[in-house]
Amino acid sequence: MPLHLPPDHAERMVLAEEVHARPPEPLETPSRVTYAAVAIAEEDRERELEHLGSLCEGFGVEPPAADSTQIAAALGPVRLKWERHGEFSSYTFSAPGTSAEPFGDPAAAKLPPGWLSHVPGRTMVAAHAELVPAPAGPPDAEFLSARFGDNLVVGAEVGAGNGLAFTDFKVHDDGYSRFLLMHRRFTPHQAGRTMQRLFEIEAYRMMALLALPIARAQLPRIVAVERSLAALTAEMARGDRDDEELLHELTRLAAEIESELAASQFRYGACRAYAELVDRRIAELRERRLSGIQTIEEFMARRLTPAVATCITASQRLHDLSERVDRARGLLSARVDVARERQNQALLESMDRRAKLQSRLQETVEIISVAAVVYYVTGLVGYVARGLDSQEAGIDPDLVVALSIPFVVVAVILVLRRARQRILASHGDDAAG
Repeated sequence: MPLHLPPDHAERMVLAEEVHARPPEPLETPSRVTYAAVAIAEEDRERELEHLGSLCEGFGVEPPAADSTQIAAALGPVRLKWERHGEFSSYTFSAPGTSAEPFGDPAAAKLPPGWLSHVPGRTMVAAHAELVPAPAGPPDAEFLSARFGDNLVVGAEVGAGNGLAFTDFKVHDDGYSRFLLMHRRFTPHQAGRTMQRLFEIEAYRMMALLALPIARAQLPRIVAVERSLAALTAEMARGDRDDEELLHELTRLAAEIESELAASQFRYGACRAYAELVDRRIAELRERRLSGIQTIEEFMARRLTPAVATCITASQRLHDLSERVDRARGLLSARVDVARERQNQALLESMDRRAKLQSRLQETVEIISVAAVVYYVTGLVGYVARGLDSQEAGIDPDLVVALSIPFVVVAVILVLRRARQRILASHGDDAAG
């Protein structure tokens, strides 16, 4: 009786199959293999599938689906394996048998003429490989020279002694590098895995090194920015220049560094990731040293590791520069803010002094205005007194005016005070609102 489960997660089957993705193609001994890794832009992916589909249809094979990321198919005498990676696609063509001359009849030679040259993208890696039986002892110098010329050959026993692998990591005159895998006790699947690891080491090595030209171009500019930053911070400490001008220079440096970071950090991150994959694939080879021959691990430690270290150093220096500029900007901004606060405080004090002066002037004006109002009011009182005197009321106009002056002064002062209190109360209500 089946046990029913809840509905599947939308990604369940995709994730379950991910661990089975990109299985190696088994190889019988002897075999010839051609490998190509092509960097391709996202907009060319559709054209890539169309070109691949034309090859499959030419051999009566079903073309890849629109969402395919890998295919494996027999194309007449050649077996094809295509894989889509993040930044590149890899093509592996294998054919049984060997050629009369070393690497003289590669597997890709059996493809339709011109098909390989029209693959969309740019070639990063192209390699010919041969899987042949191993001799009784390690191959001698003459055997290796016939296949790799005068180049430095690196290699070792691989697969815990089940075979031997050799290469020179050189691009030969035909545009291809060369790998030689020698079979002792390999099963077809072991031979296929080992061949795939050799190709991936070369592909990931080249992809990692894409960051090296960027690092070489950036390092002189990094040195120049470091010197500029040191000079600016020294001027900050001495106070030789205006803080606003220094802050503008630091902001310009910060923008330049962020521009460099934005342009390079993806490549530097990819460099680290690809370098880790190279190390992992080398470890999976399980090399054993052969007398007088450098292992692949030693070769990469001497040649690839310093280049990767250069890229990582450039990336780290950019990040350090960004942090140092941010700290300097923070310190200078704080100093500029303090200076502005002082200016604002001085401005407020000046405004306060002006307000006090204006208040005193207003009081003076009020005093003068009191005198003027008293003068006019007592003048009116005088007119009234003279009018009464003209009617023979027995009133002395001058005496009346003199006696009215204190009362008028007190009245005017009370009226002005009351008006000021109303104005202040009105301002207080507006401030509270």
